[in-house]
Amino acid sequence: MKLKVGLVQDSPVFFDKERTLDKMEALIKNGAAKACNLLVFPESFVPGYPRGFLFGARVGSRTAEGKALYAKYYKNSMSLDGKEMTKLLSLAKEHNLYLVAGITEKQEQHNSLYCSMVYISPTDGLLGVHRKIKPTGTERVIWAEAAGESLVSFDTKIGKLGGLICWENYMPLARMSMFKKGVEIYIAPTADSREEWTATMKHIALEGRCFVLGCNQHFTKSMYPEEYQALAQGEPEDMCPGGSIIVSPFGKVLAGPLFGKADLLTAVLDLDEIVHSKMDFDVNGHYSRKDIFDFKVNNQPEIQKEKNL
Repeated sequence: MKLKVGLVQDSPVFFDKERTLDKMEALIKNGAAKACNLLVFPESFVPGYPRGFLFGARVGSRTAEGKALYAKYYKNSMSLDGKEMTKLLSLAKEHNLYLVAGITEKQEQHNSLYCSMVYISPTDGLLGVHRKIKPTGTERVIWAEAAGESLVSFDTKIGKLGGLICWENYMPLARMSMFKKGVEIYIAPTADSREEWTATMKHIALEGRCFVLGCNQHFTKSMYPEEYQALAQGEPEDMCPGGSIIVSPFGKVLAGPLFGKADLLTAVLDLDEIVHSKMDFDVNGHYSRKDIFDFKVNNQPEIQKEKNL
């Protein structure tokens, strides 16, 4: 089976979820016009990855100003049962494509935020959500961490989907939790634009014998609203130059890495390549040595099958 995928390397309307959703609508229409079956948006595209922000936190104290900033970030984050999610579900159905989008998710029952990745089907709606199991560094000030039930995967009409967010992809056992579910299209929204990230995406493709879609924002410091410019004083103007990339199960780059501009990065995936690639290496099969290694993930759900598959 062949399908066309698109990675949206662009910027949100920072800290404004309504206007960001409007922009996403235009970007989704563009992806549909280019015949994409699957569109991926970067890490925390709604309402934006707050690079350079300290949120007034230091060891032993947090400022009132930092807490007010967190409250504003919370207000502009998405809930799974809110009108913004309803809009994304409607857009996926209208344009008959799958969406995987990085969001900051709020759970209003306990006021915590998560760095999340939502999976949306054009026929089944919201398939599920992966929440980052380990935010990196100072991200832990604003994002809670999830547990094994967040390590989701989905058997869909376009293949088996799964993945991890940003530096979760440096956690070998987290990657293995995806490989164990037979993920064919491994999705990695990120905020990492280093050259080393390109090497990571190639490695995961070779290790998992899967297609890897690494999607990042293109964001400059001047894109911050004026009221936030001072919070990013230590950042270069070209804060996040991108680096989105699509890699085959053989570790070959199909598209990208794309740097220095906003664009839609596309490639046609031939899922038959996955079987071909596993003849000589299969991390979950003949190369697994299950007589030596015993792998278990607490509370990881079984792969969820799309209806009428």
